[in-house]
Amino acid sequence: MNTTPSASRSQLDTALARLRQRALDLGMTQQDDETMLEAVLQHDIQTPLPDEGECRRYYAQHPEILRQGDMVGADHILFAITPTTPIDALRAKAEDTLFALLADDGSFAELARGLSNCPSAQVGGNLGQLTADQCVPEFWHALIAHGKPGLLPHLVRTRFGLHIVRIGRIAQGTVPPFAQARSEIERMLQQQSLLRALQLYAQDLQAQEALKDEPARSLTCPAPTQ
Repeated sequence: MNTTPSASRSQLDTALARLRQRALDLGMTQQDDETMLEAVLQHDIQTPLPDEGECRRYYAQHPEILRQGDMVGADHILFAITPTTPIDALRAKAEDTLFALLADDGSFAELARGLSNCPSAQVGGNLGQLTADQCVPEFWHALIAHGKPGLLPHLVRTRFGLHIVRIGRIAQGTVPPFAQARSEIERMLQQQSLLRALQLYAQDLQAQEALKDEPARSLTCPAPTQ
């Protein structure tokens, strides 16, 4: 799954805020966003499984994401998101830090020690050599989509928060046969459908809120024409 531009990430943050409110309205008290999203969307909407044709097209077009046996050496700075985190302020702080590092990443380890909300902060943000099963999917996909050493020029959003990521080394694996990869492709495509459904659903909630807030107009009977 590719990373999203800043505008799309901002829209997603807005959608998440509305979904959190919907969860409260439904009496759901899940502690993390992922569980909350699944519960609300399962309650209100359903996303269909992709068919074989969709899976085969994805298989042909995204070999870099489907490779197995890849190993990536990476560092990161995590700006953690909690239910009470002011998202806009946190994003602004993360983007300012990324901007400074894009100019000169020599202070990466120092900034990681001072800012990162991850135990890796103690070692300058170093995560060691990572494989796919050691990362949440959204973090791993961002590493593989970038595909080369260096600082990623955008923030990476995961269920844990916002990450500034620097890749040190990539060792590429091999692409499995389609039959072996299909279940993972289905999972990724369904996740993408879920995100699209989330955004559309949040827009619908916003429209409903606007209708609630609109003052009731008094109805008058038009005067008869002479």
